[in-house]
Amino acid sequence: MKRYEDRRALITGGGSGIGQATVLRMLAEGGRVVAADMSEAGLADTISKAATNADRLSTVVLNVAEEESVRAGVAEAVQWLGGLDVLVNAAGILRSSHTHETSVAEFEQVLRVNLVGAFTVIRESIPALKEGADAAVVNFSSTSADFAHPYMAAYAASKGGVQSMTHALASEYSKDGIRFTSVQPGSISSGMTDGSGESGQNRGPGLPEDADMSLFMKMSPVLGSGYAGPESVASVVAMLASADGKFITGTEVRIDGGTHF
Repeated sequence: MKRYEDRRALITGGGSGIGQATVLRMLAEGGRVVAADMSEAGLADTISKAATNADRLSTVVLNVAEEESVRAGVAEAVQWLGGLDVLVNAAGILRSSHTHETSVAEFEQVLRVNLVGAFTVIRESIPALKEGADAAVVNFSSTSADFAHPYMAAYAASKGGVQSMTHALASEYSKDGIRFTSVQPGSISSGMTDGSGESGQNRGPGLPEDADMSLFMKMSPVLGSGYAGPESVASVVAMLASADGKFITGTEVRIDGGTHF
């Protein structure tokens, strides 16, 4: 299946986990992709895994929490691609702590990366997306936007914000032909949930040793007690941003193996 032939995509968080899996999926389907990440080592790993598709892949070091980095990175990506048809905002961080022990700076850091970072990347990408073909944006919300996960008020607030923002943007840019959707991963193995990589999780002091895993892991009718791989989300992202998702906008898709009903 080559749904991404002649399609140009920018994917943040492309150096690990679900972002990396999405890069590889869109490359495999014929797309030209720029993977953006704050980790040079992660981007190098993505290039190595792209194998024979690496000629259609470029990378850019980009920190979504820094406005100038986003402005420069998006411009570089659009220039290399010659335009933009697809944007995937997969970059994010998870910080878990007791709320009464969370500083304003720690709370704001999560919002800055997950919510404001997504906004800034979208803002800088919209001019190119307006000129793109069947333009689509896929944002990353979370099951925490709709269901209670302990120790993660900041994360839940950021992902709830992403979800609400996605609905607003879908309405605002519908006449420009840009679709906006979001995904809600849960029980997915990634750099965020296992703590690997520069943007992985951080468990605050005073939490039980298994606190981070308990945030996402519940018994799943599909998976039992295990995680699904990041490719389980990448396949849905690829559908949403392709012609197969052309009648889907202003909504979210939960991908959690049935852990939340």
